[in-house]
Amino acid sequence: MYKTIVVGAHKSVTARRAMTEAAELARALGAHLHLVSAYGKDSGPIDGKDTAARVDAERAMESMIAGLSGQFSTHALPGDPAKAILSVADEVGADLVVVGNKGMKGRGRVLGSVPNDIAHKARCSVLIVNTEE
Repeated sequence: MYKTIVVGAHKSVTARRAMTEAAELARALGAHLHLVSAYGKDSGPIDGKDTAARVDAERAMESMIAGLSGQFSTHALPGDPAKAILSVADEVGADLVVVGNKGMKGRGRVLGSVPNDIAHKARCSVLIVNTEE
């Protein structure tokens, strides 16, 4: 069914819920899970601050997958989270992107929240996880 799954990785509670769902699904299906974290500026690394932000993003993702079983890859990219997730999904040939539903209501929908952007622009299936408390 799904062999390559991409999920956004962030320290927020809702992002962690989406990541947990994606990890469980990947494990159950024997799929490879790609975690994506966006940091810094759209234009890419321009100074030591962006390098530090990239290292922080990589460390955060490593701690998120610690203790989980399965096949994982991490990707830390500069810029907009939705663009980073979609870029990795295209690069790895993902057949599923998992996102949380936070930001799918009200003004966020009109303005183009991360889950909304991904739901409309992904070239593969998108699973929107209910991450509300």
